[in-house]
Amino acid sequence: MITKKMGVALIAVAALAACAQQDDGGSGLGTKTTIGALGGAAGGGLIAAAAGGGGAAIAGGVIVGGLLGGAMGSYLDSQDKKTANETANKALETSPTGQTSTWKNPDNGNSGTVTPTRTFKNAQGQDCREYQQTITVSGKTEQGYGTACRDAEGNWRIVS
Repeated sequence: MITKKMGVALIAVAALAACAQQDDGGSGLGTKTTIGALGGAAGGGLIAAAAGGGGAAIAGGVIVGGLLGGAMGSYLDSQDKKTANETANKALETSPTGQTSTWKNPDNGNSGTVTPTRTFKNAQGQDCREYQQTITVSGKTEQGYGTACRDAEGNWRIVS
């Protein structure tokens, strides 16, 4: 089972990492894996920093994000990532608490869900939502939890 921080890194990968051609260029790593790892590492570090984490928390976010991003980046294609991100944004924006939104890529069978579990205002007055997310790849489902808040531009940003 994915921890809350790993779930945040997973969503960051879906939001930040773009898919590339599966060409290892002799490195032994596929481009999807490399981009997923880099995107996950960056996302994990940024999320830890944004959450007010110190150096150790940021380093941990980079490591966890990189590992998880590399693993998921090798399995999620660009359509998976795009659809997962769109579904998460729509669920956070319009779904009532407890209502699950789903996505599925008919080309590879990968799928996922996003369920807002609580809506509230944080200390800064931002609209925030806690959520649960699942991603299923090759019949294996991973689950994560997190919190996203609406920024000044009206976009949902992961905060924990």
